[in-house]
Amino acid sequence: MAKSTKKEISVEEKLRALFDLQLVHSRIDKIRSVRGELPLEVEDLEDEISGLTKRIEKFEGEIGELDAEITAKKNLIADAQELIKKYEGQQMKVRNNREFDALTKEIEFQTLEIELAEKRIKEFKAKIEAKNEVLDVSKSKLEERSKHLEHKKAELDTILKETEKEEKALLKKATEFEKQIEERLLSAYSRIRGNSKNGLAVVTVERGATGGSFFTIPPQQQMEIAQRKKIMTSEHCGRILVDPELAGEEEEKMAKLFAGSSF
Repeated sequence: MAKSTKKEISVEEKLRALFDLQLVHSRIDKIRSVRGELPLEVEDLEDEISGLTKRIEKFEGEIGELDAEITAKKNLIADAQELIKKYEGQQMKVRNNREFDALTKEIEFQTLEIELAEKRIKEFKAKIEAKNEVLDVSKSKLEERSKHLEHKKAELDTILKETEKEEKALLKKATEFEKQIEERLLSAYSRIRGNSKNGLAVVTVERGATGGSFFTIPPQQQMEIAQRKKIMTSEHCGRILVDPELAGEEEEKMAKLFAGSSF
């Protein structure tokens, strides 16, 4: 069986790679925190604008239908008025009371049709007025939300332009560090980082306590951490621990990587 050509790295090198990975991830977290809720705000505004647009289209459609109904009723009134004139003319030429009464009933019927149509027109106009009030509010809100979206998009685009290049470079660097860490250890790092509110999986021992959580570490354990012979974790928070000297060296090294950045 062929032997693996992958170079075995020391515990100290693993700790350095883990701490470097943490520094890079923390920097990525900081970049993304600058964006904050902006992407979600933009998405929410787009959804709201889409909803308002559909609402406006619906109301405009309903108003159009009501206008068509009014036109139909006006045409009905015009037709009824023509029939009344016709029947009134015929009444002047009837030969008996039966024919006169029949025409009178037709005139009364058309008169009722006109009254009903006029009533319906008033109802339609009242509905149109109410819908136009809602429509005006919706259009005003749409205009306001659209301007707000434009502002938020411009803000987000500016931040993305400023940070996209650096974030891509950092993600590439993170991948390089991940390749130096064995899968089991990398998996543990990712799990710890995922469970941490501040995203810290690797922390420094500061004044005899765990950085970030400040749980006291026994002197014997501090000595073992400083020796860098094995991966040590905090029994309180589960984070991977590194000594201040190693942390200082790696922070100085990584500072050169971050040089020239605005973060």
